[in-house]
Amino acid sequence: MAAYDFEGHITDIPDYPEKGVVFKDITTLLKEPEGFHAAIDAIADHFKDAGVTKVVGAEARGFLIGAPVAYRLGAGFVPARKPGKLPREVRTESYELEYGTDELQIHVDALDEDDVVLIIDDLVATGGTAVAQAKLVSQYGCKLAGMGFLMELEFLHPREAIAKETDVDVFALVQVK
Repeated sequence: MAAYDFEGHITDIPDYPEKGVVFKDITTLLKEPEGFHAAIDAIADHFKDAGVTKVVGAEARGFLIGAPVAYRLGAGFVPARKPGKLPREVRTESYELEYGTDELQIHVDALDEDDVVLIIDDLVATGGTAVAQAKLVSQYGCKLAGMGFLMELEFLHPREAIAKETDVDVFALVQVK
């Protein structure tokens, strides 16, 4: 397949959710079958030889990308949810936000030490959510194979934050400078 113009199918929404912010709307890419398929295939193809057994995706947009990538890789999917969303015993990781903290949780039986895990999300900005997921995965003693994103906000330097926690392969289809 010829190179797909991912960035050209992502819509900029100025001043959303607040003045001065340019929101990157991926729904305009995902609504088109060709764009959705190309994005999932490109991310899955990048990690196809990593031996991935589980894909972890953060609530909620990480589910949109992570579940189909897991399917393409023949792996299981593990949702990383906000507190109170999972019905059984969980493991938790807290992380810093610009104005406070948040947490992600996964079921205690979601991963085991034999798993090879790929973290997938729609976007990496400061790297906080990705690092929290890496720390959460490390609680299980399994191998982290990499991190894949539809989009990376390079100007926020997420790779620096990620590199402080892990040296895994970080892949993004679109880099916003």
